[in-house]
Amino acid sequence: QVQLVESGGGLVQTGGSLRLSCAASGRTFSSYTMGWFRRAPAKERECVAAIDWSGGSTYYADSVKGRFTISRDNAKNTVYLQMNSLKPEDTAVYYCAVDISLARRFHVRAQEYDYWGQGTQVTVSS
Repeated sequence: QVQLVESGGGLVQTGGSLRLSCAASGRTFSSYTMGWFRRAPAKERECVAAIDWSGGSTYYADSVKGRFTISRDNAKNTVYLQMNSLKPEDTAVYYCAVDISLARRFHVRAQEYDYWGQGTQVTVSS
C-alpha cells in the first residue's frame, strides 16, 4: 500500500521558517517527479514546487521563488520543502504528491499527480 506522510507543519510568525518532510512507503519513488502543493481556504490547490527524480531540476511557483527550496533524498524515499521568509499568504494545507508519468516537463496541475499525502497545516501569523 502506497503511503505518503507529510510532517513539519505548524504555526510560525511572519519571517519565520519551517521544513516540511514527506516520507513515502509501499513503493520506491526515486524514478519519479515529486511535488509540493498547497491549498489555502477558498482557493484551488496550487503547485508550489516540484523536483525531478535526480534532484537536478526543480520548479517553483513565482510566489515562492527565492524563499522555498525543494530537495529529496532517494535513499530515504523522502522529499523536503524548506520554507523561509514565510508570509501570512503562505498559510495553507501543504501536500506532497508523486507524478509517475515520466513526463519530461514538470506538471503543475493536481490532476497530473498520482499519489498524495494527507496534508500538513502551515499557519503564518502576522
